[in-house]
Amino acid sequence: MSTQRLRDEDYHDYSSTDGSPEESPSEGLGGFSSGSYQRLGENNSTTWFQTLIHMLKGNIGTGLLGLPLAVKNAGLLLGPVSLLAIGVVAVHCMAILVKCARHLCHRLNKPFLDYGDTVKYGLECSPSAWIRNHSHWGRHLVDFFLIITQLGFCCVYFVFLADNFKQVIEAANGTTTNCEDNEAVILTPTMDSRLYMLIFLPFFVLLTFVRKLRILSIFSLLANITMLISLVMIYQFIVQNIPDPSNLPLVAPWKTFPLFFGTAVFAFEGIGVVLPLENKMKDSEKFPFIMYLGMVIVTMLYISLGTLGYLQFGANIKGSITLNMPNCWLYQSVKLLYSIGIFFTYAIQFYVAAEIIIPPIVFRVPEHYKLTVDLLVRTAMVSLTCVLAILIPRLDVVISLVGSVSSSALALIIPPLLELTTYYEEGLRPLTIIKDVLISILGFLGFVVGTYESLNELIYPTHGDIFANFTSAFI
Repeated sequence: MSTQRLRDEDYHDYSSTDGSPEESPSEGLGGFSSGSYQRLGENNSTTWFQTLIHMLKGNIGTGLLGLPLAVKNAGLLLGPVSLLAIGVVAVHCMAILVKCARHLCHRLNKPFLDYGDTVKYGLECSPSAWIRNHSHWGRHLVDFFLIITQLGFCCVYFVFLADNFKQVIEAANGTTTNCEDNEAVILTPTMDSRLYMLIFLPFFVLLTFVRKLRILSIFSLLANITMLISLVMIYQFIVQNIPDPSNLPLVAPWKTFPLFFGTAVFAFEGIGVVLPLENKMKDSEKFPFIMYLGMVIVTMLYISLGTLGYLQFGANIKGSITLNMPNCWLYQSVKLLYSIGIFFTYAIQFYVAAEIIIPPIVFRVPEHYKLTVDLLVRTAMVSLTCVLAILIPRLDVVISLVGSVSSSALALIIPPLLELTTYYEEGLRPLTIIKDVLISILGFLGFVVGTYESLNELIYPTHGDIFANFTSAFI
């Protein structure tokens, strides 16, 4: 998701997910200062169909490809049911955020509030004087989790590209044009996946030097096209010749369920796109219906791909379903196409964190050093995501960890608490209070247990061959 966040200036609130900026900084979906607010048929407003497309783009990303493994971690029955449940709760939290933002806009006579400001002004309604006096930390908290989420996505991209390119290159000698047999191919060892990450590093650095949203939108269009083609080809394969599922467990061991939770929340965490889209829609009163329609489509896509992918590959499913595709050039091209899309999407995701971190730093340096400092900070941030990916070179664990740590906070924990503080003066029904408390507790438990199990899986992997290739490049 792309965003621009400048302190006290125009704000583009996009988080997680692989949506894209379609316009320049002054024209983006979230680019509204107090003097440029536009709604209800004014210039640059979006139709219901455009809003729906943006909603889909804002929620469908790399987490989708990890859902078959997530279903494995929950079980063939429990996985789809839990995906549906998390989807319902996530959509409800989106609705809460929109409702609270509208309520605060009306109360404060403001044209638009982004996620951070909604939390900030919501805390000002708290019955606690201490919370009211420290309400500005609400925005800082949202910024913090957005940074973790977006840089976490960037780490996932490094691992994804390294794994897929490594597999394509190692299987190149045995790759054929025959996609029917799907015979096992003897891989030709090349080098450690972490070295692939280092090879990609300078290209990612150069990509993030592009700072204009209008130029980034071109990359986003390429990413959307390549990823859509790849997704169609993946579906085309997994619906054919599905094996007998009788040997697959309906409910997996509970120890792996937190890994499922992290991956599922990672996939559903598109809550940052709802306020900019609601604000930009021509007929904003219809936005709730569009939001629900879009999320129904997203949830059906997630459940179908996760379930069909697990049914097709069973216990052998990997961190990304692309790694299970046959070793023929047709499906190898799927890996390459999706990888190209992920490469260009990196700049979009990076833009979110960059526009939170870089402006305050650049503001403090002399004018003639601003560009140099800007580029140096970008280089350092990209290098940080590469180093983190090298330290955690497991795609499934990285996705689950990012989902548990930050996505659960943005999508599940904060919105219900926001509703409790925002409507404190008006009063809430006991059932609403109980519902909000339960959702926040669910999110917090997922945050704690999911993070613990992800770190535990990283330190003590359940499969002994996980790190088999880690030192191969140095032997």
